Amino acid sequence: MARFVFITGGVVSSLGKGLASAALGALLQARGYSVRLRKLDPYLNVDPGTMSPFEHGEVFVTDDGAETDLDLGHYERFTGVHARGTDSVSSGRIYSNVLEKERRGDYLGKTIQVIPHVTDEIKNWIAIGEDEVDFMLCEIGGTVGDIEGLPFFEAIRQFAQDKERGQCIFMHLTLLPWIAASGELKTKPTQHSVKELRSIGLQPDVLVCRSDQPIPEKEREKIALFCNVRKEDVIAAPDLKSIYEAPLAYHREGLDQAVLDAFRISPAPKPNLDRWLDVQDRLEHAEGEVKVAIVGKYIQLEDAYKSIAEALTHGGLANRTRVKAEWIDSEIFEREDPAPYLEKFNAILVPGGFGERGTEGKIKAAQFAREKKIPYLGICLGMQMAVIEAARNLAGISDAGSEEFDHEAGEKRFEPVVYHLKEWVKGNHTVARKVDDDKGGTMRLGAYTANLTAGSRVAEVYGNTAIEERHRHRYEVDVKYRAALEKQGLQFSGMSPDGRLPEIVEAEDHPWFIGVQFHPELKSKPFAPHPLFADFVRAAVEASRLV
Repeated sequence: MARFVFITGGVVSSLGKGLASAALGALLQARGYSVRLRKLDPYLNVDPGTMSPFEHGEVFVTDDGAETDLDLGHYERFTGVHARGTDSVSSGRIYSNVLEKERRGDYLGKTIQVIPHVTDEIKNWIAIGEDEVDFMLCEIGGTVGDIEGLPFFEAIRQFAQDKERGQCIFMHLTLLPWIAASGELKTKPTQHSVKELRSIGLQPDVLVCRSDQPIPEKEREKIALFCNVRKEDVIAAPDLKSIYEAPLAYHREGLDQAVLDAFRISPAPKPNLDRWLDVQDRLEHAEGEVKVAIVGKYIQLEDAYKSIAEALTHGGLANRTRVKAEWIDSEIFEREDPAPYLEKFNAILVPGGFGERGTEGKIKAAQFAREKKIPYLGICLGMQMAVIEAARNLAGISDAGSEEFDHEAGEKRFEPVVYHLKEWVKGNHTVARKVDDDKGGTMRLGAYTANLTAGSRVAEVYGNTAIEERHRHRYEVDVKYRAALEKQGLQFSGMSPDGRLPEIVEAEDHPWFIGVQFHPELKSKPFAPHPLFADFVRAAVEASRLV
């Protein structure tokens, strides 16, 4: 039966609870334990699928088709454990489940209340799969004291009470601000945060304190005294050059040992940190640098493309090369020539997105990469824009476009080379969709198989002719244009098993030009870089040598 670690945060948001949770998971794995990580979010959206990237950052998609919080990406990248739909839950999902049960009459006419009905639903969710792993790490979104988070804090308090003594511990992440005028770290915000936590019945066993300064021994002792924890359980979390230094940095601070001590596991298994020592060695001893332009539409918030940024870093690790990614607003190219912006880069990546805004700029970026023989990777919408560009400028379909843009404008302006996906095969049944369906959870989501053309570049990159990748889209390249495009050198080198849905295109007469309908970045890890990103960076390195 699993031991549970509940990770909470205080003082301010965005301190790095997700990263701390992921690093702890990696350290427990290094000691031979199996882990699963879970995120409990207090917002009322059922899931983040309908939220703007400016609001919430990227949506991370699991193999089983759940749209989840981006922290699950951290969990996967650090542990390699594939997340499931049950590893992410919001208040919206919890309340939706409770109300569905009430409508069915499951509560036998009782008055429905936050306690016990909502908290029981949260506890049931936390317990899913508890017999499968040694440790279950559950991160609570938001900060202690937030009104919307109270049901989750109450639920984990009850959950710990229900379990045997010593089966659950609490880890609290806080901030130690540095006051330059007085030249000291202030512990009072941490004290107040722990006081707030204790007022709702939760006593932290381990305190993780974010600070851009080392924690002096005097302050560490003060925190331990006033927060009722051992001095050894006050863990410093300094700023790092790379997030992939976190497992080793937390290990040096004794986080994993503090957690095992809290569970009274003694003697603790010795950790094998070779995986992370190799990652750190590759980070610190890069043998070169390449510049990659990311031409997107949500560049004001880098978290909107979090997995892409990390996958590029992983591709760099695979090649012992530092990848310097720069974000360029695609709308600029709708007003200006892209050449002055793009000619200094060794490779160009066009990521996914929704809606017409900025798409003409993405098309021009794809055209520039194709004509100038610059390595190009188009992901989801980035693939569709590459196909539209080829249809316009190679196949002679001057009004080529996407049905998505016509639907948005309410009139027909384009030849729909990209159309609304009305049905597809999932497992052994057909999924049907209409344009006016609800937006949430109605896309082609999760892992699907693609068959690759033998001898194609992507088959060479993957080392296989059958792959499985994660999808998140509701528009698709129309296969009826395949012959016309292949005649002009844009090969459809990856298809769905039934041959109806294009998954990958690649340019024949080009050093490296690939578009994929899926999201390869979601499966990349620092110790196992995705083959497409590894080869994309390799191509960028080759391109840099030709300059």
